[in-house]
Amino acid sequence: MKKIINNFEEQCAFQELLKVIGGKWSMSIIYVLFSGKKRFSELERTVPHINTRMLVKELKNLAEYKIITREVFATVPPTVEYSLTIKGKKLEPIINDFYNWGVDNLYDYPVK
Repeated sequence: MKKIINNFEEQCAFQELLKVIGGKWSMSIIYVLFSGKKRFSELERTVPHINTRMLVKELKNLAEYKIITREVFATVPPTVEYSLTIKGKKLEPIINDFYNWGVDNLYDYPVK
């Protein structure tokens, strides 16, 4: 049976969730990080069609909400690695469900 969100607190929690993972690229970035730590350039290559500016913006947002961590190494040039926090890792079954739903349901339609 479907649960309908009719409680104000539940609606607010849903809106907050969308602020965290509702960005166009957020789930793709998180999905890539399920396989482990990645450097900025690896993320840029792995997330299709994202530009540098948007990647920086999404990474800052995810770090602000403590979904990812940003580790800076004192090298020349500086090396930065991104990884999921425990909170971020808890999103894995949810994002995998979204992915599987997409595979099962979205390929019935013509690609735009």
